[in-house]
Amino acid sequence: MRKSALPPRVIAGVDVGSGRVSCLIGQIEGGVVRVLGGGASSCRGGLRGGVVVNIPETAAAVTRAVEEAEAAGKCEISEVWLGVRGGHLQSFNNRGAYNIARTDREITPGDVAAVVAGARAIPLASDREILHAVPQGFSLDRQRGVPHPVGMEASLLEVDVHLITASSAHLSNVLKTVAQAGFEVVEPIYGLLAAGELLVSPEEKELGCALVDIGGQSISLGVYAEGAIKHSREIAVGSDFITRDLASGLKTSMAAAERLKIEHGFAHPSLLGDDAPAQTHGIDGRTPLTVRPSELMAVVLPRVEEMFTLVAEELQASGYAEAVAPGGAILTGGGALMRGMAQAASQVLGLNARLGLPHPERVRADEAWLSPQYSTAMGLLLCSQSPQWSGAQARAAASAKPAWVRKLTAALEGIF
Repeated sequence: MRKSALPPRVIAGVDVGSGRVSCLIGQIEGGVVRVLGGGASSCRGGLRGGVVVNIPETAAAVTRAVEEAEAAGKCEISEVWLGVRGGHLQSFNNRGAYNIARTDREITPGDVAAVVAGARAIPLASDREILHAVPQGFSLDRQRGVPHPVGMEASLLEVDVHLITASSAHLSNVLKTVAQAGFEVVEPIYGLLAAGELLVSPEEKELGCALVDIGGQSISLGVYAEGAIKHSREIAVGSDFITRDLASGLKTSMAAAERLKIEHGFAHPSLLGDDAPAQTHGIDGRTPLTVRPSELMAVVLPRVEEMFTLVAEELQASGYAEAVAPGGAILTGGGALMRGMAQAASQVLGLNARLGLPHPERVRADEAWLSPQYSTAMGLLLCSQSPQWSGAQARAAASAKPAWVRKLTAALEGIF
């Protein structure tokens, strides 16, 4: 008698952002994400630029977001895939090599794990650890451009990797926060890479593009070319800076400034209409205040220009400014929702820019969960299906190291 197929496993992605926690719960069916429910909770007092500054408050926000998602999805979860961000994350590229001395020179998965382990074997400060080692491409006997070497033959296997390191203390704090909320972390993932899995197509990765994730207090920039991520950086400015400018310039509260930004703000002068005034309150919460869109524009535009100028400068410093021209800039994150952000990005960066949306053939979700605010959480659901983002890859790489390499690595870590 034929056994019925097991139902898809329920998985959860939790994005700990600059000042907000988002959660999506879903299932993967035939490579397609089906979102069952979602939730979000503000946490400006517990998070600062993606870094936990108050564990109890952030844990409470995680609990609220997950419980809201559970209620919407009519299910319960005990473990989550965790998206992290913040200025403590640093990245750079490295290269590893591995000699295949066997008579049979056919490359095995163990050989691939060993060469990636070699690329990971770098001296790090005692307060830092490697979060990801993302292969960019392999070389066989000096011949570059091999994406999948397993099964091929060579005497020398080399790999280029994109290494992302994190502060051990900050990473430990966010893991403790989720544990205090009552959930187990399956794997921490850099949120930018999770969003990239969802929003950047294989063709765009090959042609070259920039992914710009605009958070509340930071912008995550990722550069893709030749099929892989080549550069990533956290930039310490975000959409909350616009809110703060409005609150200061208009003499109103942060809550009123945020409402004005969302309901009446725009990031490009071409969107200025009839300049009809909007009503709000002064900083005391009672005094009536009238604000015209032109007044908002005078405050918002300089900050938006500064944000994208910093992105442009980082692209130039990375050496990949020309490489991203074919695919342009893909915007995501809550800060990308302001009207005119794509036009502003295009003008300042000198690139075609668009709002990143998941491909309809890869996602089944209500309209609410397709917002850029949930891109990282949805990307985490996809990451759960890929060995590239699981700790299994790192553990396999570590076990593939020869004993002398493991001893040398331990000795170097002790020195540095």
